[in-house]
Amino acid sequence: MYLVLNNKSSNYQLVYFRNGKRTTVSTGTANKKEAENFLASFNPDVKKEIPAKKTSIKLSSFIAEYKTYVKNTYSEKYLTKAVTPSFSRLQAFLPDSPLEYITSKNIDQFISSVYAKSKFAALLYHRTLKAAFNKAVIWNYIQENPFNKIKSPKVVKSFPVYLSEAELILILNKTGDQLLKDIFTTAYYTGMRLNELLSMKWNWIDFTQELIIIKNTNDFNTKNKRERVIPIHPKVNKIFQRYFQIIGNTKYSFVFFRKSGIKLNGEFISKQFKKAVRSAELNDDIHFHSLRHSFASALVQRNVSLYAVKELLGHENIKTTQVYSHLQQESLNKAINLL
Repeated sequence: MYLVLNNKSSNYQLVYFRNGKRTTVSTGTANKKEAENFLASFNPDVKKEIPAKKTSIKLSSFIAEYKTYVKNTYSEKYLTKAVTPSFSRLQAFLPDSPLEYITSKNIDQFISSVYAKSKFAALLYHRTLKAAFNKAVIWNYIQENPFNKIKSPKVVKSFPVYLSEAELILILNKTGDQLLKDIFTTAYYTGMRLNELLSMKWNWIDFTQELIIIKNTNDFNTKNKRERVIPIHPKVNKIFQRYFQIIGNTKYSFVFFRKSGIKLNGEFISKQFKKAVRSAELNDDIHFHSLRHSFASALVQRNVSLYAVKELLGHENIKTTQVYSHLQQESLNKAINLL
């Protein structure tokens, strides 16, 4: 018995003779070492199951295919803030080789090189790329995820920064634009993400039941593709009523806008918020997303269950919400100290 390559297939063929007749069997692989293992274990008297053919794809081609998948399945932010930068760094580190040639050692070296410069970037890249290579396994491009043997980078976990109502007022006092004031206030009392706020239309607002229904539409999807409901806080209700009286019943127009039909720029809103924070001389770690943390923190400190907070924030997993669990302990300690 011996191995051969021919122009009919890219895989090695095993040749043996039965009753003087030449017989050929495919090894199902183009890798010589794998073919040799097939030869060593082959018994012509036993019917051998031919390995399923594995589809080979280069890293660059897989990246393009995976980005298309993410674009159709997840949020634009996940694509631009996580997937794209993660693969860009990986491409800069590794040659454009077939996925099956990427080893755990390659990945370990890559994550270590990133970790030396930025621990948080290493964590992001590890988490994002591990999910991508899991999909490569499902798509039959590789048999095993090379990230599985590499531990997630350890970073110091800090509690989310949140604002008190007094600090929110300081920020609002340093904000001259009424539209920005209304956006900041709505974010604080609803816990909505910035993109949700700027995508919100009047058909999301139920004045009768005093609810905001965050909906998936043709041009907007929530982070986890699930719709959710948030009760309208009285201060937010006043903002909505004021805008509604001016704009009228245009249910498919944006609630917050400068020019009708044109969505506000999220990066501009974030920068204006940061400018107001610095002007108020508050903690420089405070950013727009801190308004969402403030909403959650205020609820937890008022003994609202983490499961209720999870639903209001739209978290897919309770583990994400548990970052606020330390506040429950603080509330319990305060209660005991009252005795």
